Amino acid sequence: MNKIKDIKLFLFDTDGTLYIEDRLFDFTKDLLDEIKKNGAKYMFISNNSSRSISDYIKKFDKLGIKTSYDDFMISSQATAYYLKKHFNGKRLYVCGTLSLKKELEKNGFTVTECLDDVDLIVMGFDTELTFKKLHDVSKLLLTKKNIPYIATNPDYVCPTEFGSVPDCGSVCDMLYNVSGRRPVVIGKPEPLMPILAMEKTGFTKEQTAVIGDRIYTDIKSGINAGATTVLVMSGETTQQILDASPDKPDYVMQSAKGILDILKQA
Repeated sequence: MNKIKDIKLFLFDTDGTLYIEDRLFDFTKDLLDEIKKNGAKYMFISNNSSRSISDYIKKFDKLGIKTSYDDFMISSQATAYYLKKHFNGKRLYVCGTLSLKKELEKNGFTVTECLDDVDLIVMGFDTELTFKKLHDVSKLLLTKKNIPYIATNPDYVCPTEFGSVPDCGSVCDMLYNVSGRRPVVIGKPEPLMPILAMEKTGFTKEQTAVIGDRIYTDIKSGINAGATTVLVMSGETTQQILDASPDKPDYVMQSAKGILDILKQA
């Protein structure tokens, strides 16, 4: 475990860590400014595949934070990287948003709704979900027994101001009840996104921290990547969840403001 003041690359989860829906936490701007002031770098790593990076840039702009494409590493990017490495040229059925489809098409993939032409299924956090999509994926899983089946992320819920809404993992559970099949998961808790972020910036795992509000995705991803991990209690995780979890973060803070306080004291 490395001291927070020695970290050079801060990989932040977004929703539940820096903001909730459209409400920016009051410390977030100061935290990001302090990281830059200390000569370190931050990136945003999100399992939310319902938005493209362009969508995220627009969202952060509305929240009053200027960002660029290089500030993000999201599950749709990691999924495209994985697919290009293992299934390049395949035709995809995407149970996801238009933004996810465009991200995959931008990376050279053909997205189709013609079930006879589908080589591979991609599940995302689909805020445009319809029963037809569930019907199509069920049919593909049951009639094409060996079809590759990929999920951008395993999150069961996405936080909102009023609580939570079902995320990709919950939909995949429904499809498991239909087909008996589980997808290959690309996003957190897998280490791919932190590893790609480290490769992109040139920092080592010893110089990197993963910060998030979920143990089973954010913290586990950081552990799997060999980075320092910081759990914030501003989102999904409760003390009861933390106590019961076999995966323990290096640091536990009420919010990411704890990082700001440490950096200001350094």
